[in-house]
Amino acid sequence: MRVRFRKPEKRAWKGEGPRGPWPRASRIGIAAALAVALGLGVAACGSSSGSGGPISLVAYSTPETVYDKALIPAFQKTSQGDAATFKTSFGPSGDQSRAVQAGQPADYVHLSIEPDMQALVDAGIVDSNWQDNQFHGIVQDSVVTFVVRKGNPKNLHTWDDLVKPGVQVVTPNVFSSGGAKWNLMAAYGSQIEEGKSPAQALAFLKTLLEHAVAQPGSASDALTTFTGGKGDVLLSYESDAIEAQKAGESIDYVVPDDTILIETPAATTTDASTQAQDFLKFLWTPQAQQLWADGGYRPVDKSVLAKNKSKFPVPPGLFTINDPSIGGWEKANSEFFDPENGSVANIEKDLGVSTG
Repeated sequence: MRVRFRKPEKRAWKGEGPRGPWPRASRIGIAAALAVALGLGVAACGSSSGSGGPISLVAYSTPETVYDKALIPAFQKTSQGDAATFKTSFGPSGDQSRAVQAGQPADYVHLSIEPDMQALVDAGIVDSNWQDNQFHGIVQDSVVTFVVRKGNPKNLHTWDDLVKPGVQVVTPNVFSSGGAKWNLMAAYGSQIEEGKSPAQALAFLKTLLEHAVAQPGSASDALTTFTGGKGDVLLSYESDAIEAQKAGESIDYVVPDDTILIETPAATTTDASTQAQDFLKFLWTPQAQQLWADGGYRPVDKSVLAKNKSKFPVPPGLFTINDPSIGGWEKANSEFFDPENGSVANIEKDLGVSTG
């Protein structure tokens, strides 16, 4: 059977209310009626989550290339992915989560932070047991890095270097981008690792954001802003930096000694097709984990990560969102990123940055 691949869309869909035009049972009834009337064997059309339709993949912005060029084609060559087609949407993680809640079709969702996934659980779109596997629902890792101009002309190696006079920082907006939240939690946690108090670490965040000359909507947009010439340093996923270098951009990147492990969750929705579920399972196979590594992401399969250890050295001060100094996403999202009362929201409001 000839495998067909539908080119991924470049823009996220707008929420359109109901997930598909009719309930599946209604479509089956209509198809059967037409078959009787025409004397033809008519197969029922599947919805975006039905067995015959494309897999609706909704993800945060940065892994678009690895999905498009590597993971989807590789899955289509497997027996489970035979004849699979995809309809894809990539964008800021928070925006993507809200779009799915508003009705955007989704069979498989890959978001940059756990709170965006939890919002789908709360809405009944993703099962509460999405983390119940050996990888805890995480399909790949990364770390927060400093993307700098070629040769690192301003000699930026530590977090303190970023707040020196004249240094211009680019980082996404935390109220649309999950990557931006990772960036600020990396900055905050780095200060705690250095022995500073929570108040001092928060003051550092304020100074860092005062140095921000641009806060685009997504991590990908932030990378485009930086490679377009704005700023001296971009706070970004390591994977974005690696991809930018492969694309020939005149950049280098620095992994600071103290940084955070970025863990990005993925799940299928409650009405996803078997083929969509098979796609998620495929992403944890050694083959797919190596494709993640080739795309600049740290594999969650330890055996595959070990094979790529020279490419992904472990920073000496690596910490996670669940370290006591931060306390997990639920606490961080409330204390730092609540649009009304969060400490970062208050800083951004004072700087005139949108928290909508």
